[in-house]
Amino acid sequence: MASKPWSATAPAAEFRPYIGPQESLLEFTARAVIFGMLFGILFGAVTVYVGLRAGLTVSASIPIAVLSITALRAFGKASILENNMVQTIGSAGESVASGVIFTLPALIFLGFPLEYSRVFLLALLGGWLGVLFMIPLRRQLIVKEHGNLLYPEGTACADVLVAGDKGGSFAARVFWGLGIGGIYTVLKNSVGLWNSQPEYRPGWLPGASLRADIASEYLGVGYVIGPKVAGVIFAGGVFSWFVVMPAIKFFGSLAPNLALYPSTIPIPQMTPDQLWRSYIRPMGAGAVAAAGLFTLMHTMPTIWSALRSGLKDLGAGGAESTGASRTERDMPMTTVVIGSVVLLAMMWALLSFKPVPGAETGMFSNLIAAVFVVVFGFLFVTVSSRICGIIGTSANPVSGMTIATLMATCAMFLVLGWTGAAYSALALTIGGVVCIASANAGATSQDLKTGFLVGATPIRQQIGLVLGVMASALVVGLTLILMNTALAQYVPTKIPVDVEHLSAGVKIEQQSYSYSGKNYVLLNAIGSRDIPDGKYLYDAGTKQIEIQWIQGIGSDKAAAPQARLMATVINGILNQRLPWRLVLLGVFLVIAIELLGVRSLAFAVGSYLSIATTLAIFAGGVVRWLAERGTKGSESESEVSPGSLYATGLIAAGGVFGLLGMVLVVLGDPNFKYHFLPENVLGRGGEWLSHMTANSALGDVTQNNWIAVVMFLLLAWSLYKSARTKLK
Repeated sequence: MASKPWSATAPAAEFRPYIGPQESLLEFTARAVIFGMLFGILFGAVTVYVGLRAGLTVSASIPIAVLSITALRAFGKASILENNMVQTIGSAGESVASGVIFTLPALIFLGFPLEYSRVFLLALLGGWLGVLFMIPLRRQLIVKEHGNLLYPEGTACADVLVAGDKGGSFAARVFWGLGIGGIYTVLKNSVGLWNSQPEYRPGWLPGASLRADIASEYLGVGYVIGPKVAGVIFAGGVFSWFVVMPAIKFFGSLAPNLALYPSTIPIPQMTPDQLWRSYIRPMGAGAVAAAGLFTLMHTMPTIWSALRSGLKDLGAGGAESTGASRTERDMPMTTVVIGSVVLLAMMWALLSFKPVPGAETGMFSNLIAAVFVVVFGFLFVTVSSRICGIIGTSANPVSGMTIATLMATCAMFLVLGWTGAAYSALALTIGGVVCIASANAGATSQDLKTGFLVGATPIRQQIGLVLGVMASALVVGLTLILMNTALAQYVPTKIPVDVEHLSAGVKIEQQSYSYSGKNYVLLNAIGSRDIPDGKYLYDAGTKQIEIQWIQGIGSDKAAAPQARLMATVINGILNQRLPWRLVLLGVFLVIAIELLGVRSLAFAVGSYLSIATTLAIFAGGVVRWLAERGTKGSESESEVSPGSLYATGLIAAGGVFGLLGMVLVVLGDPNFKYHFLPENVLGRGGEWLSHMTANSALGDVTQNNWIAVVMFLLLAWSLYKSARTKLK
């Protein structure tokens, strides 16, 4: 008797898919493609929003499968293969967005503009490479290695599809999370009924700050990753904000008038936020870089095995365009080869004819860059797929593989003497496309595994993945630019500057920049000892900087730690503009953590992020720990548990309604030429409620952190109750 069709441990010879090769089943239908692309756009935008803020992403396959079962059911009976096609196309949105946010925002940190067309084309190229390079590997990794490579997210997604086909319903739990999380997010962000970041600064420990960004998406992410990982991330935040920052404040008080690089402000005058931006982030970048390399080293045996197996299978002609059954049909190898050559040519053309403004390079160097993309892309696509088969997509060390790509590329550039700012952008472009390809290859592997378990047609899935990449690429760049604009701040400041003799690391980016009806000179500072990193508006009349332009991406509201890390690696190798002692402190901290036997990547990410983020994520982990007390191991570890589904709804709610709020902010900005909403139309609820309760015991609600804490605890309680209520 054969084992369960969706069992990940069944030997390949004994395995039978859930449906089997029946030609009459609907699969690649118009409604499946439309819903898949819509979900890809939705979860692509949500992943950008949550990933830039939390520094973490979660797999979208399971929530898309759950939503697809309900959505298609409204249009009549849907086959399991149609629902699988929807999640296959839709999951490309999350994976492509993950690769983009890990790398391309580094253009901002390197002093280059973030253009929509460039982000779109690079996302498209990287996503398609990830799909194409997985085609010759499918038979080896998905079929022949069945029973050895588990692909946990793909197997769990097959469970959901089979249960839905038999009449199981999980979607209600996701919709409850989406609804409650949406109401919470609107009342907090758009209406402003309570403080979004309650804070306590202990007077007995100067330099420290305890705060929480009480967002529904952080609570959901913490629940999904679990208490162990969430606890390690929070430990990194505690170390930075309650050990290192108070120590800096204590020793800095001994020199009250000394500004220690990279800060330009004496330490006794610095707030916790300034301490974090100036000293903690360089340390955290060094820690994340070292942790990424350690993660890469831990997986080197898997990498070598994956590479050997992939090359062996490629040499044997692993991908077949025809076969005895539709479940064995892949895109032909000619498509893979021709497609790869076309993408290489597109990459070269993009770099040659539409270079990053201010980063023009020669056609020969662009050809070298395109070749690097193909070589490193195939290497790490192979690695990414096999690693995801063992430990899952969430633990895939894409950042480590990207760092390795950047280090190898920058080292070669250094040998060739290519060290200008233009080659920084070129190196980042190479790393960005490789990162997107690797991230999408991991998700593609999970999708192909799901399809294998439920009897899907591989070539149709592969075509669906190509369409999914196109859909997500359309929205990822828009979301990045929206967040960078909506979260930006213009802070008045006074810094005398001689624009005729700018110090090293400061350059004129734009001679005429209009803000609030006045023209300024736009300056950009990277690695300067006189001006903190950032963009500034210089007034030629007063001969000084009047305004600091704090861009949304890179601020405490969208820290983008992985992208900051990529910029740090490139600057460190090519431009040698790094506070190396701070970076090395982070490196040796990670070495100590590794010697303790703890995997350091989660700790390093936590040490880099604001404690407001890590504390909220930790709260989600605590809720999961409380909810799973007394439950059996199989129930508590299930990826389709009621709590995980509700948490997915909270994540989606935070992303969707958070983005809608940002759209309204931009439309109400008088500096945006298409604005039509009144300025500051949002966020007035706190003022109204404060006025209504002026004579009550509540006092000023907008300043009352306890109101915010109580509301967040109520949201956490709803997650706990949902997790303890079994699915029907």
